[in-house]
Amino acid sequence: MPAMDTMAGNIFLIGLMGAGKTTHGKQLAALLQRDFIDSDQLICQRTGVSISTIFELEGEGGFRKREAAIIDELTRRHPVILATGGGAVLSPDNRHCLHTRGTVIYLHATPEILYRRIQYDKNRPLLQVANPLDKLQTLYQQRDPLYRETAHLVFNIPPQHSCPQITKQLLQLIQQHQHSQKNR
Repeated sequence: MPAMDTMAGNIFLIGLMGAGKTTHGKQLAALLQRDFIDSDQLICQRTGVSISTIFELEGEGGFRKREAAIIDELTRRHPVILATGGGAVLSPDNRHCLHTRGTVIYLHATPEILYRRIQYDKNRPLLQVANPLDKLQTLYQQRDPLYRETAHLVFNIPPQHSCPQITKQLLQLIQQHQHSQKNR
């Protein structure tokens, strides 16, 4: 296990739906003995309904307002591993909170890889369209620049991967980044 002093601070995971933010966030939190929070799951817990229901009742705008309040709250906790919803970076305020309050890692994967991972998941309101791959490609084109602007580190998810192997690589990337920050 890494020395805790080299892993000080918050770690925020961003990226499109299906990139593995929750899966790898939980594994990193266990390794680093930190709290893990998924912002979408917390919104569901607090409202008592699914994200799909929030989208249905309040529209995407209503959901984004709830998301912004949660992101502001959660990025103030310390130390925490936070997995954000895929659209969290759409708000300039969210991007600022994330970038200034922790180490942000963009879990990057192509729309084709993501589609293979989530094509049967009916809990993704933005993908309940005639052509979900086309929608993912559109979201990717819109959000990739925002993810890159917000992130301190970009981690490319390989097409063939093993979760523990990726989490180990993420941990090494974080250690390298934090070591380079100390030596500045």
